[in-house]
Amino acid sequence: MPTNEQRRAAAKRKLERQMVYRQQRAKKRRIIAVVSTVVVVALVGGGVWWLATHDFGNGDASASETPQNESVDKAENIPTALHQIPKRPQALPEKVNCEYTKGQEPAAKENTPPANGEQPATGTVAVTLGTSIGDLKLNLDRSLAPCTVNNFVNLAKQKYFDNTTCHRLTVKGIQVLQCGDPGGDGRGGPGYSFKDETYPELTYGRGVLAMANSGPNTNGSQFFIVYGDTQLKPDYTVFGTVDEESLKKIDEVAKTGTISTTPGQGDGKPKTPVDIKSATVAN
Repeated sequence: MPTNEQRRAAAKRKLERQMVYRQQRAKKRRIIAVVSTVVVVALVGGGVWWLATHDFGNGDASASETPQNESVDKAENIPTALHQIPKRPQALPEKVNCEYTKGQEPAAKENTPPANGEQPATGTVAVTLGTSIGDLKLNLDRSLAPCTVNNFVNLAKQKYFDNTTCHRLTVKGIQVLQCGDPGGDGRGGPGYSFKDETYPELTYGRGVLAMANSGPNTNGSQFFIVYGDTQLKPDYTVFGTVDEESLKKIDEVAKTGTISTTPGQGDGKPKTPVDIKSATVAN
């Protein structure tokens, strides 16, 4: 049987082992906490960058970055049939209230935001984009998205889109041409935003004109033209259509390819530039 002195020595050794174990656990927790913080900061920072440059949630290569090893991916199997013209399942009131909220980021190009207030929810507006590949004819539909149409017309009349470039072309997964950032890198906007005008029944396909965004209710100036197959959630405001002749011009651009940062990605700056020289609103 151990003596009292032996029991005290054993207890002391046990206590010392427990203290060392606790110190080791505390050290591990501190290391894990530091690593976790770094990871979270990296993820948050990466997430902000991703939202700013990945407008569709399906991948995006920033046009401002020239890849060291360029990969040109070309569009294949572009459909020729136009998507059914979008129509709301339930019509909007004759007028809707529109609000344009100033953002924290400065405008990529000087402009005056549209006035807040009621806008008509009926009628169409024809807009012609004079581009380096020829005229692209848009038909904006107020019955789909009156606040968006009002915004686009307002920017066009201020020459906001003049002398800008379409910074993004996707040829795989989704087939769209994205424009509307005067900075040409996919990060710029007009310095304000407005709410989505979406509905669950929205679908996207050849000929659809829609707003790009970086999350719910972050519409600004960037928009995209769908020239082919595009499966997206109904998170992007559709505000009009593009005519067939214009789509054929975009097809040719898509066939020459997009410059991707990763081979096979099919998402980046169009190899054939699409520069918008003017945006003219029909009277």
